[in-house]
Amino acid sequence: MKRPIARPTVTPDKADETPIVRAPRAFAPTAVDRTDTPFDSEPEETLVAPPPKRMSWWGRLAWASSGILVSAGLGLAADRLIRDLFAANPWLGWVGLSVLAAFVVAVIALATREVFALRRLHMLDALKRDAARATADNDQRRAKLVVDKLLGIYAARPDQARARQDVADHLPHLFDGQEIVALAERNLMAPLDARAKTLTAASARRVALVTAVSPRALVDIAFVIYESVRLAGAIAALYGARPGFFGFWRLTGTILTHLAVTGGLVLTDGLVEQLVGQGLAAKLSARLGEGVVNGLMTVRVGIAAMRVVRPLPFETQPQPMVRDFIPELTKLASDNAKAP
Repeated sequence: MKRPIARPTVTPDKADETPIVRAPRAFAPTAVDRTDTPFDSEPEETLVAPPPKRMSWWGRLAWASSGILVSAGLGLAADRLIRDLFAANPWLGWVGLSVLAAFVVAVIALATREVFALRRLHMLDALKRDAARATADNDQRRAKLVVDKLLGIYAARPDQARARQDVADHLPHLFDGQEIVALAERNLMAPLDARAKTLTAASARRVALVTAVSPRALVDIAFVIYESVRLAGAIAALYGARPGFFGFWRLTGTILTHLAVTGGLVLTDGLVEQLVGQGLAAKLSARLGEGVVNGLMTVRVGIAAMRVVRPLPFETQPQPMVRDFIPELTKLASDNAKAP
């Protein structure tokens, strides 16, 4: 059998000739429909803190009427007590009257503080809405009003002195509402955001460690609730809220609403997949794994508190995410797992 031989198909006398190149044929359509992919410039709904819901008219009527009845009952009881004390001995009556006067003064002081605390929370919510509206409309006047109110809130804080001075120096040179709000966020909010993240990380570490060493599940639940309440109050005070008793309950309700809306009460599948993908299921014990999960739940509470209490929306600064705290918690759990 002969071996195959390759022979040229072009003869030598025609190899130097320039080959004929045929121009490509183009298709000219009669009509062109242009479609643009819609771009949604609004932030994700899951990252926006929901506004606090106002109580209905019937709810306000119920609270007002019950407050009047309780006050009337307490007043009649105090009057009967003072009369009985005067009937028993005059000096006992005067002592009881003095104690009652001190109690009334203390109640008035506490009520005044609660009113100012609720007013401060309402002011922070109004500032956030005004800042978002000034950024959307590029309203210079509204943006300057927001910055002036924000400077007034932080006027008595020494840790914000340098930031206030920077804002005051650059504010006269800005004429866009977006730039004015961005200036306030970069100088006033960025340091507070960093400290709030530090508080959240420290609280999550404590929860993870206590969960890993506690012998009872009831202790875990109690400590998680305690740390969540403590963390929410610390973040609120950091941003200038200073909630009292009723203000703190209002803040807690808003945080829980935010967690429910954003799915924060349960871990998402993506977060669980990320934990499993890092090999934690094979490296950590069951208690350490529970500590990491409880720590992440505390992180969600801290993030929700930041988004609810922060007086400016997240525009130039990145929003805090749960995944930002995962490496630190996993490292902490891995170190505890390696420890004897």
